[in-house]
Parts: sequence; C-alpha cells; structure tokens
Amino acid sequence: MNKLLLPILIILSLPLVFQSTPTEILKLKIFDAFVTTQEPSGNFVILNITEEDVAREGGWPLPRRRLAQIQVDLINEGAIGIGWVMSFPQPDRMGGDKVFAKTLKYIPSVLSVFESENGQYPKTTGTVILGNDVQGFISPGVVENIPPLIESATQGISTAPVDVDQLVRRIPLLVKTPNGYASSFGTEVLKTLTGAKTYIIKTNDNGIEEISVKGIPPVKTDSLGRKWISWVNTPETTLEKMNVANKFVFIGVTANGVMPQIATPVGLLEPHKIQAALSESILIQNSPHIPDFALALEILLFGIFVTLTWLVINYLGITKGISIAIILLFTTAFSGFFSIQKGYLIDFSWTFISQFITGAIAFYLNFRKQFKLRQQIKKQFEHYLDPRQVKRLQDNPELLKLGGEKRYATFLFTDVRGFTSLSEKLEPEEVTEIMNKALTVQVQCVQKNGGMVDKFIGDACMAIFNAPIDLEDHQNKAVKTAIEMQQAIKELNNELSHPIAIGVGVNTGEAVIGNMGSDTRFDYSAIGDAVNTAARLESGTKEAGVDILIGEETAKICNFKLKSLKDLKVKGKEKKLKVYTCNLN
Repeated sequence: MNKLLLPILIILSLPLVFQSTPTEILKLKIFDAFVTTQEPSGNFVILNITEEDVAREGGWPLPRRRLAQIQVDLINEGAIGIGWVMSFPQPDRMGGDKVFAKTLKYIPSVLSVFESENGQYPKTTGTVILGNDVQGFISPGVVENIPPLIESATQGISTAPVDVDQLVRRIPLLVKTPNGYASSFGTEVLKTLTGAKTYIIKTNDNGIEEISVKGIPPVKTDSLGRKWISWVNTPETTLEKMNVANKFVFIGVTANGVMPQIATPVGLLEPHKIQAALSESILIQNSPHIPDFALALEILLFGIFVTLTWLVINYLGITKGISIAIILLFTTAFSGFFSIQKGYLIDFSWTFISQFITGAIAFYLNFRKQFKLRQQIKKQFEHYLDPRQVKRLQDNPELLKLGGEKRYATFLFTDVRGFTSLSEKLEPEEVTEIMNKALTVQVQCVQKNGGMVDKFIGDACMAIFNAPIDLEDHQNKAVKTAIEMQQAIKELNNELSHPIAIGVGVNTGEAVIGNMGSDTRFDYSAIGDAVNTAARLESGTKEAGVDILIGEETAKICNFKLKSLKDLKVKGKEKKLKVYTCNLN
C-alpha cells in the first residue's frame, strides 16, 4: 500500500506547485480570513466628499476655486499634508487652476494619476537599486494632470491591480516604466511627509525584496514590489467636521457615480480609501507579506505533513492513526494561523486539504484491508473456535502474525481407528456421515475447553490450546478435552450403526504458530517438534493399548490422576518417550 504514497503526493502537489487558479483563490480567501484588522497608525484621516456636498455645489466636478478653499480650510484646521485621490486632466472651465495650484504649494500635497492604456508613461521618481535591476509591476500608462497643478504638487499612481478572484489585496509601491520607476499614490504620500527624495529598492534573485524611503523602516514586498494591504479602519471625516489636526488627509469622492468602487476582501471601497490603507500598511510593523520562500516552504511542509498522515494511519492502525492524523491536521491549521499572525503569509490550506484527502484514502484502504481480514478470520476460524474468540481475533488481527511466532502451547491429535476397514465395508456417503458426526463432537469438546481446531486431516483432527489466544491452564484443559472426547464418542456410538473408536495424543511444548502463506491467503497452523510428538503419541495409542497418550511435558503440570506407562519408541525419535495415560471415568 505504501507504493501508492508517491503517486498520491505527486498528484496532490500539482495544484500547489503550478499555482492553479482554485488553489490560488483558496489561499487568498484563507489569508483574508486570518489577517487581522490592524489599528490605525494615527497619521492619516480620510475626507469624504459626499453626495450632499456634490449636490450643494451644483454637481461634479467641483470648481477648482472650491477645491482651493477646501485646501485652505484643511490647512487652517491643522492638516500636515493633503492627498487628492482624483485627477485633473482638463483645465477648469471657470479658470480656477491658478488659485488651486497656488494653494497646493502651501502644504505638502499629492495629486493622483489614474492608469490608462491610452495614456502616457508617468514621470519617474528618484530610485536607488541595491542589486540587479529587475522587472517590477509594469505600468500601462497614465492620464496626466494639467501642468500648473503638476508644478505645485507631486503625483502618485492610484493603481489597484486585482488578484485572480478580481479582488484588490496587493498594491505595487512602485511601478516600472521604460523610463524607470514611478510611485503609487500611497507611497508618494509617505515620501512627501518624510521629505525624502529617493526610493531605495533592494532586489534579490527572485525580484524585488523590499522598498524603503528615508525615515521609514524598509517595507517587505513580493517579487513585483507589491505590498499586501492591511485593511485599517482609518478615521473618516467630512467637509463640515474636518477633524484633521496633525493628520495627512486623503481626499476622495463617495458621491454616487463619480468614482468607481473597487472590490476588496472587506467590501467595495473608493480609490482614496484603498490608498489610505496602503499608506497605513506601510507604517504598520509586521504587517502581512508573502516572503520569497513561501512556495518552497509550502511544498516542503506539504510533503512532510501529507507523508506523516499517510504513515501514521498505515502503521499505527485506524484508531491510533486517525487520532494522530487529526492532531497533525490541527498542527497544520495552527501553523498557518501562527505564521499569518506573525506577518508571514504562508499558505497551509492546500496542505490541510491534502492531508484530509490522503487520510481518507489511507483510512479507506486500511478499512477495506481490515474488513477483508476480518472476513477471512471469520471464515477460517468460525467453525473451529468459540464465537467470542473469533470476535477477539477480528478485533486484534495482530495476534495472527504472518510467518508465526514461537509459542508455548499444548497440542492434541485424534484419529479414528480402523478407518480404512470401515471405508471398505460401507458406502462413501455412510462413511462421510459417520465421520462428520465423530468430528463434530470432537470439535464441540475442543471449543468447550477453549481450544482451537487447527485442521482436519482425513479422519484425524488437530487442536491447539493456548493459541492464537492465551489460555490459562492449557495443559489441563487439553487433557480434559481428550477425556471428554472419548466419552462423547462412546455416547455417539449408541446412534451409529457401526461403532468407532479414536486414539488421542496430547503433548506440550514450544512451536512456531501463526499464519503460513501470503498476505491475502494464509492458513493458521503450528510447526515444531512438540506438534510432531503429539501426532506420534496419537499413533502410539494402539501399540500402548490405551485410548489416550500424554507426553511428559504435559504430565508435569497436569492435575489429573495419570498412570505412567512403559517408555514408547516413536518414529523420528532416537530416544524412547516417557508417556502417560489417564482414567476415563
């Protein structure tokens, strides 16, 4: 069955190794569920221009003079910087561009540019690359703001690329153009606040490793320079309240139909709220990120946990194996949860699912194997053992070890005397009937005393005491069985047209007892000198002139009153055997 482990590992690893869409979506959903909402940094506030504000001003777009007034009001209320997450590609028809541009100079201000495939490449920002230049997130182009405004403020790209499930989770801090790098809106805000002039990009063999600006700790990113967003509940305010003291203000429009709403794991959000979340995420220590080694670690842990699940169920049995497999499942889940809480987005979901699938396959195969084994045990032993003993063997099949084990037991052999002459006198059907009745009563005696009928050899019967199940006082019980057999045959003769007689040999000693055969087909039996001696004792009963012959080892422990007989020479033994018999009354 272990031959199946490698194919199972290969098949289950394919969606993980090749990052299939279903597994990628599952991974992202797991991250969404376990990435906790962080506390806001306290540096930012969101200003929403609402439906009521737009209606009050006579519609959208608002005149640039009105925007200038909002800029001045925010400055007066104590704002330390302002980010306008809206674009201004066309001049103001009411001539307010110069006034708005002037107010932008009063305080650090950032304007948004939005991506467009029909636009132009954005202006680059100063960058220092530590390592080799790599391909980051590629910009398709942007729609630029009008020159007067560009001269008064910096710009950032309000990019929001989607994942395979069409949700925004990762935003590039910098985007790549043929001319160099341009910053996203959220990162440009931080550069503006710190007064930094340059971004520092650290790369490795996989791509971008981290991005930093002076005054801010390095930000871990993926190979494309993307930052995983922590969806922070940044405080929000309105034009009426303006609670903006000592805050950088992200300004955006929430009025219906003005700005597109973008799908995120926390719902539909306007662009300015997403960019605010990006800036918050940059400042949060240990905010989530997918490390470069994530996939390698996921594959390694997949192999370890799936293999362990398979092995424990196969080698520890269904009950213990399933228990430990469940513990392994919880370990996998906890490991994933713990890593996410520490800021490392390591996916354990597919490993968890693969463990479950592998465990189910292993359970089914083991259950089927054990079911077949139970049926085989029942078929083999139900006619030779007490039903309770059969049940015990079914529950503990390990007692039936293939190849056998050395075991101290008592062996009993019987044989019908004069069977050949009886067969010559009677019809085969009549002989068969007599033998069936004779063997039936013998089996009943064996089972009554806790022994096991090992096999029938023509008219002979072999029984074992103290195997496969431990049997206390097995020597005495074997002798008792021999006596009861003789009494039962005498009673049976009252029913038979042709009376019969049996000889019984009993001997105790070590023998190899167990399953002889293959994994799928076996015969439970005993092999050894003690077994052969018991058979020879039965053959010697006629010569000794008794119905029962008992070996010396059995006689040592036997509580029955025994009679010592003349030493007996048997086939296969150089020395004569000390033998005993017992009173049948």
